[in-house]
Amino acid sequence: MNDGQEHAPGSMDDLALLEGAARQAGEIALSFFGGDPKTWFKDNKSPVSEADLAVDGYLAEVLLAARPDYGWLSEETTDNSDRLECQRVFIVDPIDGTRAFLAGGDEWTVALAVVENGRPTAGVVYSPVRQEMFTAIAGKGTFLNGEALEVSGQANVAGASLTGPHSIAANKDVLNAGFKRSANIRSLAYRIALVAAGRVDVAAARGSASDWDLAAADLLVQEAGGRLTDLSGQGVRYNQAVTRHPALIAAPERLVSPVCELLSRLVG
Repeated sequence: MNDGQEHAPGSMDDLALLEGAARQAGEIALSFFGGDPKTWFKDNKSPVSEADLAVDGYLAEVLLAARPDYGWLSEETTDNSDRLECQRVFIVDPIDGTRAFLAGGDEWTVALAVVENGRPTAGVVYSPVRQEMFTAIAGKGTFLNGEALEVSGQANVAGASLTGPHSIAANKDVLNAGFKRSANIRSLAYRIALVAAGRVDVAAARGSASDWDLAAADLLVQEAGGRLTDLSGQGVRYNQAVTRHPALIAAPERLVSPVCELLSRLVG
């Protein structure tokens, strides 16, 4: 419920709201998991299920009741340009990695962020099956189940682990450059979260990822000492009229420039 008070951007109460909503959203998703939910395909050929819509409906109800002045952008809600006039916006992916969810994989996530002035100020990426709650507030660090995270200390492309789509991670020239291929993660938000956790050095995404895939995880990697950028090294802006983005990488700060230069030349 809205308490009638002003909520500072990136404040702990916003993060607490996101974390609580993500946990309950995860429970809703788990009630469908492994149960053959009704599924169909959107115009872009990506799958959506009744689980996605159930989680989306819950999140919209709870989050907007608590912050009625915030805008709303979700993968499973028809976009409304009114969000562009809002100071703060919820950016939501009810189930990131729907293909993994439907196939019984364990890496799908619930990804929630608050964005202000084009950048996330609070974010959570929650893996219900793995029981991992990644959280971040701008300027306050990144945590996994309450433990502080930091990106890896990998300093060179040679030997750096890379997770991403097959077209990038299995590219012969990419592997010849010294990357070590890591397993592909079908949730892009979780893929980026693994960089924040230092478990993977570099995460890559093809062009066409959307705000809801990225905003929460972007904050995670930023607050853990890395960056999410396009292949020219530019950071990502959210809650713009166009919500899709070009090819991207997430990496520790010291790897961003060499990885961008290499991938833009080899697969860009």
